[in-house]
Amino acid sequence: MSVSTETQAYRIPQANRRFRFSPWLVLAIGATVLALVFVAWPIGNILLSSFRSTEGNPFSGWAEFFADPKYLQAVGNTLLLASIVTVLATAIGVFLAYFTARFTFWAKALIAVLPITAILVPEVIVTQAWLMFLGNNGFLTRFMRDTLGVTMPSLYGWPGLILILPLLYYTYVYLGTLAALKGFDSQLEEAAMSLGASPFKARMQVMIPAIFPAVAATSLLVFTLSIGNFATSTIIGGKVPLLAPLTYRVFLAETGGNPMMQSTLATVAIGIIALVLFVQRLTVGKKQYEMVQGRSWTPVKLRGPGGIVISLIAAVLLIASTLPLVMVIAIAFTASSGPVLRWGEFSLANLTTVLAREPQPILNTITFGAIACAIGVIVSIIVSVLIVKKKNFLTPALDYLVMLPMALSGTVLGIGMMTTFGSNSLIALSGTSAIIILVFVIRRLPHGIRNASATLHAIPDSLEDASVSLGVPPFRSFLKVVLPLMVPGIAAAAVLTWTTIIAELSASLVVYSAGKETITIKVFQLMNTGLNGQAAAYGLILVLLAIVPIVITTRVFKIRLFT
Repeated sequence: MSVSTETQAYRIPQANRRFRFSPWLVLAIGATVLALVFVAWPIGNILLSSFRSTEGNPFSGWAEFFADPKYLQAVGNTLLLASIVTVLATAIGVFLAYFTARFTFWAKALIAVLPITAILVPEVIVTQAWLMFLGNNGFLTRFMRDTLGVTMPSLYGWPGLILILPLLYYTYVYLGTLAALKGFDSQLEEAAMSLGASPFKARMQVMIPAIFPAVAATSLLVFTLSIGNFATSTIIGGKVPLLAPLTYRVFLAETGGNPMMQSTLATVAIGIIALVLFVQRLTVGKKQYEMVQGRSWTPVKLRGPGGIVISLIAAVLLIASTLPLVMVIAIAFTASSGPVLRWGEFSLANLTTVLAREPQPILNTITFGAIACAIGVIVSIIVSVLIVKKKNFLTPALDYLVMLPMALSGTVLGIGMMTTFGSNSLIALSGTSAIIILVFVIRRLPHGIRNASATLHAIPDSLEDASVSLGVPPFRSFLKVVLPLMVPGIAAAAVLTWTTIIAELSASLVVYSAGKETITIKVFQLMNTGLNGQAAAYGLILVLLAIVPIVITTRVFKIRLFT
């Protein structure tokens, strides 16, 4: 009898606990509903719209896609370009990472962070800078033509794309490979050589397999970024048909009408990137190596002719990747008469014009970016806590939903938002600032969640459990114990989210309306009209908006963002 009473007494608290109100469950329900509305609904709309035809045939869009050679050519060119860019970016990133990790040289601390400037400078600004350097009226082109009588090849088309895009994206491979190399236990390589393997064979059979997952994962990231690339493909691509610019042109042509063809092209882009992510999960995801903390490499000095050659190659690559930033600064302070730059004449006119006469894009960028960054960081924290620390029956679906934007290029996301929240929609947001902020939040949400989740994985559950065991309610324990430990990660996520949000172009170009231009949109418009001096001035302000928060975070709050 007594046993039965004890069992019943035990079961009652368990039952009460099972149905006890949990704020985390409420947050999970709210987050899932928002993800369904603002992520799943636009994607579903794109897929369904590709089968909506005014002619009655639901497959007419796909029939036109396969019948018109320009669409298939655009897909083929995009896949070819993405493959070339991935190979070149991987080669550059791996080489510079190995160079930084394996050797010691003058000013190594400074040189090791130079590749990061490639992702700090917005893509449209990088493209503009290369155009000013090697374009038809670029600085080097004019110098070679007027002084030496040498005609430079055109930057437009395949040459420009193959030159600029690898330098734009190699930093992702560099950072991933460098982290893998720093975590590699050099004793494994030494053990292989002690067993008779040559140094080359030991690296190929021991080191390469160990860093392969990091290299492959970042290379596939470069491939997906290249598939969705818009700014460089539009400005430099010239007559090369590519998927992202073609999708944007079709979007403009179908504005106000049936979005069938733009949805069809967007579905193709989603399919390609989804296939790449599936292959990544199927192959790279299964090749994970857990490295027990050992002894890292001791960097060695570069010596002899081989060292000189390696140093020269690294110097050329680093100069090429930092050149856009230098060019933007130089052009912003160069006098101009309309589209003509008067090289050698210093002037503040470009900066004065954009600050005094047309400051609205700057104000829009700061306002929209700050609101989107704040929302994005708050949502990232809540969702990452739900996924990592407070799991329930909704969190697997929530985890999948919030990562879906990774499979969308900016143009495709913009089309999905306009298709779903257009003027005739149940939730009409077109023409408002809200749709721009919404695009910013959704596009950068996966990055914020990844960053916050990484921070949470490093915080042991035992700290929160100890607080609860002392009588502090669970939710208050989280606020008092876990949240303060997340502050460095939150700050890093906020800075990186802000930096990528203000550099956004492709999605915002689809959803913006008159008077709501951001800096990147304004730069894109100015470049099309040839006013490169003012475009560079806006570009310089955008770079400062990106760099100043990073300097404050790293110097004032002592937070390491990239290491």
